[in-house]
Amino acid sequence: MAESVVCLVIEKLVSLLISTEAKLSRDVRKEVGCIRDELESIRSFLMDADAKAAVEGEMDDSIKTWVRQVREAAYYIEDAIDEYLLCITRHHQDRGFLHKITRLVKKMKPRDEIASKIEAMKTLVSEIKARHERYGSNSSEQGQSSREMTVPWHDPRVASLFIQEAEVVGIESARDELINWLVKGASKHECREVISVLGMGGLGKTTLAKKVYDNQKVIAHFDCHAWITVSQSYNVEDLLRMMIRQFCKSTKEYIPEGIDTMDQESLIIKSREYLQQKRYVVVFDDVWKVDFWGAMEHALPDDKAGRIMITTRIKDVADFCKKSCFVHVHHLQPLPPNKAWELFCRKTFQFELEGNCPQELEELSHEIVRKCEGLPLAIVSIGGLLSTKDKSLSQWKKLYGSLSSELESNPHLTSLTRILSFSYHHLPYYLKSCVLYFGIFPEDCSISCTRLLRLWIAEGFVKSKKGKTLEEVGEEYLTELIHRSLVQVSRVYIDGKARSCRVHDLVREVLLRKGMESSFCHMLSEHESNFTPVTRRLSIDSSPSDALRSIEQSHIRSVLAFNQEEWPKSFLNTLSGNFKLLKVLDFADAPIYQLPKYVGDLYLLKYLSLRNTKVKLLPDSIGNLQNLETLNLKQCLVYEIPAKINKLLKLRHLLACYCDKSTDFSMTYYERGVKIHDGIGCLQALQKLCHVEANHGGINLIKALGNLRQLRRLGLKNLKSEDGRALCASIEKMNHLQSLEVSTISEDEVLDLKFLLNPPKFVRFLYLKGPLENFPSWVPKLQQLIKLRIFWSRLRDSPLKPLQNLPHLQELGFSYKAYDGVQLHFEGGFEKLRVLKLKHLKGLSSLIIDNGVMPDLQELHIGPSPQLKEVPSGIHHLRNLRTLRFVDMPKEFPRHMHPNNGQHYWVVEHIQDVLFSYKFGPRCGVFETHTLRDSSL
Repeated sequence: MAESVVCLVIEKLVSLLISTEAKLSRDVRKEVGCIRDELESIRSFLMDADAKAAVEGEMDDSIKTWVRQVREAAYYIEDAIDEYLLCITRHHQDRGFLHKITRLVKKMKPRDEIASKIEAMKTLVSEIKARHERYGSNSSEQGQSSREMTVPWHDPRVASLFIQEAEVVGIESARDELINWLVKGASKHECREVISVLGMGGLGKTTLAKKVYDNQKVIAHFDCHAWITVSQSYNVEDLLRMMIRQFCKSTKEYIPEGIDTMDQESLIIKSREYLQQKRYVVVFDDVWKVDFWGAMEHALPDDKAGRIMITTRIKDVADFCKKSCFVHVHHLQPLPPNKAWELFCRKTFQFELEGNCPQELEELSHEIVRKCEGLPLAIVSIGGLLSTKDKSLSQWKKLYGSLSSELESNPHLTSLTRILSFSYHHLPYYLKSCVLYFGIFPEDCSISCTRLLRLWIAEGFVKSKKGKTLEEVGEEYLTELIHRSLVQVSRVYIDGKARSCRVHDLVREVLLRKGMESSFCHMLSEHESNFTPVTRRLSIDSSPSDALRSIEQSHIRSVLAFNQEEWPKSFLNTLSGNFKLLKVLDFADAPIYQLPKYVGDLYLLKYLSLRNTKVKLLPDSIGNLQNLETLNLKQCLVYEIPAKINKLLKLRHLLACYCDKSTDFSMTYYERGVKIHDGIGCLQALQKLCHVEANHGGINLIKALGNLRQLRRLGLKNLKSEDGRALCASIEKMNHLQSLEVSTISEDEVLDLKFLLNPPKFVRFLYLKGPLENFPSWVPKLQQLIKLRIFWSRLRDSPLKPLQNLPHLQELGFSYKAYDGVQLHFEGGFEKLRVLKLKHLKGLSSLIIDNGVMPDLQELHIGPSPQLKEVPSGIHHLRNLRTLRFVDMPKEFPRHMHPNNGQHYWVVEHIQDVLFSYKFGPRCGVFETHTLRDSSL
């Protein structure tokens, strides 16, 4: 973590050196360059310390102390730079007579202060470096001797090799599947095969692999076998020697002479010679390095007789093997609730109560098991700890309430904590800050991926790459964390991209503890109200208002609020004084009714979210936030954006819409955008702009949109017909556009988009709301289109033929008078379509689906369509359909499909979920739903 902070500070120093606004003297620039060079040297020491921690799971106390000093020094330098930049920014913002009189004083004071602080920085950094050079090696030796005096930690990965069959729970199905793959092969090709067992730490990969390896079918099928524990630090020659020895041992043959002195090439040759004409199996357990297979593949002959099993936390390890052999990846899943409960009871009550949980402890025990989220190591570790305690509800409650601190200090849980920490320690520096951010969010919180990426960018965690936006680089970071089994995907978009994500609750506990220890963040709550002065991020979770009032001037860069019932005005009013260096203000869902005008004094602010608050007005001072990148006003009551927003030239995301969910879905009342003044065209960094009410800006607004060449997403409401030509001209200039949503001012106003002759070729999501004279001829040109939804278009001719050959279309919807015809006939194509929604098509009386069409369809929604009297028999052809939902259809429909004597049951009998939903009350999206077998139908 300290390395991440130092890297951030180095980048700030470089920015300071090249900044034209900083106006540093030549001598000061030279000193800044020296500090940067010293920090680069210190960074190399930190990398060594991190590498050591990655292998051992911990650092020596002496190294910890030195790392803390480095971190605090880096924070001091960061504060000095940010305070100087704040002074410079304020100086540029000042206007008027007072500024003219005092400008020379204001100009000189910051420069004098930064010069003196830079001198102090240089002294501080030099002392820290010298201290490490004087005592570094001695500290390391002392640390080594202290480790030798302490009892070594118990590595559960070793214990996994000796677990008895009777102790294993919930792996039977996976075990049998892997045995089958090893013995019979997972592919039809006659070649060497790799089977990778993939999953997060503590999931039981080693246990599963060992049970497969020791199975009599496997032993009997192969001529020789070897088990190699790899881990994070290894020597290729040593692994090759170990593998050859084990192969020989398994066949009771002599070990080749001179093996101990052979180099890598000789060992590879010897291994290949030995394995010729033999059926072999080798397990490489706990592989971390992506290129591991590159070092081992040549030692293992490529023929149908070879089977290699790899256990790893990192998906890229398995993918790397694909370059030279067939790979089958087994994603090991957490234990289901019933198996998790069985394992917990077996471990906790194994020597008493006949293995059964006492009734008075059942509720709390189930809560403990739920927190483990099916992670076997967590269940076994916590169950083992509880087995040593009295079976007293009060004692168990006390332990459960202090589980976070127990993870750090209790010897029963130390192994669990270290196993979970290994994945963190193994991360490259640029991902450590990113993953620590998950500790800021509350327990059980699933986080929007787009929100997370914007926060990372605002914090400066995401580094620019040539040819990519910061958002695209951030997506790569998140994907890497997912592939390393640290982050779990909660929800996905229709195209499979992650929509929301989370971390395991116990991983979050580890990350939060690391974040608090390093002053990365602090969770302010009823139980945690004090934090260190250098704390960088404040997470306010259900914390009492008194704790908020007590916060005075700090160096906090980010404030995020969760689960607040009240919010003291005094806290908001003192933001610019107490939190002057803020970069992030995330008030999503907070009970805030007003944003103080002083928010404009937070000149360094990059991210401001008022999502789902009660704020109605933005102060004009918002125009002072010239570093602002994200302004999120979704579901808040702001309707008009101040004209001074046009000064925010770094703004990348302007998000604003309000849905009145107390009303039914409609074109005019359900959803509204915001009113924007002239001048929006100067915000050329904008990537997302939604939703803007076009009727307020008129033709000038529509034309100005053409200047926004970086837009990825555009949402327009209340468009008038006469503005269609101008809108098409503007859209054609948006070469990067990926998502477009356009709606007219009423159900009678024609949506005129016929002039869009050359649409942006990267459009993936398209939403059209309003009457169309004809289906737009340019839509079939959108070869990247994934999702198309059309509302109120009143099409008379079927649009299916123009759409059926779109190669990537996965979701299609015609809703609310989108189609006025009586028949929809799916004759061919739609190869990738997974979701089809035909909703509120009042005139539809016939739905024909030919055999072979939509072979991948998984969800089909129909209704209300009162003229559709019979269940479409073509549904029978949709063999991959999992969910069929009928909305507000006549009562005869479910009766015709009932399993008992329903004349159309044969049409739907292959479908897992057949649902019937009926509108319930005036609110949008509220339905009473029954299943096909529900007796109430």
